[in-house]
Amino acid sequence: MRLRFTKMHGLGNDFVMIDAVSQRIRLSAEKVRKIADRRFGIGCDQLLIVEIPSRPDVDFKYRIFNCDGSEVENCGNGARCFAKFVRERKLTGKKEIKVETKAGVLLLKVQDNGDVSVDMGKPELSPAQIPFDNAEEQSKYRLTLDHGEIEIGAVSMGNPHAVTVIDNCKKGPIEQWGPQIEAHARFPQKVNAGFMELLSRQEVNLRVFERGVGETLACGTGACAAVVSGRLQGLLDEKVKVNLPGGSLQIDWPGRDQPVIMTGPATTVYHGQIKI
Repeated sequence: MRLRFTKMHGLGNDFVMIDAVSQRIRLSAEKVRKIADRRFGIGCDQLLIVEIPSRPDVDFKYRIFNCDGSEVENCGNGARCFAKFVRERKLTGKKEIKVETKAGVLLLKVQDNGDVSVDMGKPELSPAQIPFDNAEEQSKYRLTLDHGEIEIGAVSMGNPHAVTVIDNCKKGPIEQWGPQIEAHARFPQKVNAGFMELLSRQEVNLRVFERGVGETLACGTGACAAVVSGRLQGLLDEKVKVNLPGGSLQIDWPGRDQPVIMTGPATTVYHGQIKI
């Protein structure tokens, strides 16, 4: 079977986008891993499949698979790429698109300059819902790693995140701490590990070690979770520029019971076909 695809990226976080509306596909975890392989396949951080929605009040449904073949709930950079992809493929002409994901419904808005704003929904802060093993909600939690204890904020943006404030992102122990946090026993579904450096109340640097992927150049849900965690600790204002290794995102969060809005670019790299 020959499969049409589009290679895209959001600030270097790269995706293989597959249209399952106009072509029939069935991908196993093994096939996802082969497609995502950077030496023997196309290569990507995640594979996104665009499908016909299962409910009448949305325009599309999409599913997200990490490069290890595991299916995940949400991906902010992928959502922006999704909005550009369905318009480029002429699957819709809308500038406001409602999309069904495993984490719920997202509202995507394509701006006149080509950037995409995504209503990421309200953050989940209850430990039981993140999920995170802790008796009650706190703005910070202590987590034991091999070297000792660190402090984290725990937030779900449809997928779980642990956010640690560090002094310097470039020199931080991301390679050592990232895998330990990702697989920590207190996160039963594993977790994305974010490392945030505060530049001001309106700007931060961020690196993210994603579960099932490793460190990526950008993570949209990670940027949202970092701002939410920083706001809850009284460290950040409502509008924050988040600088990731691949570029910058604008994150807006007024506060509790309000949705997080993420705005940033999405880039098409090339179109192709692969035999699977």
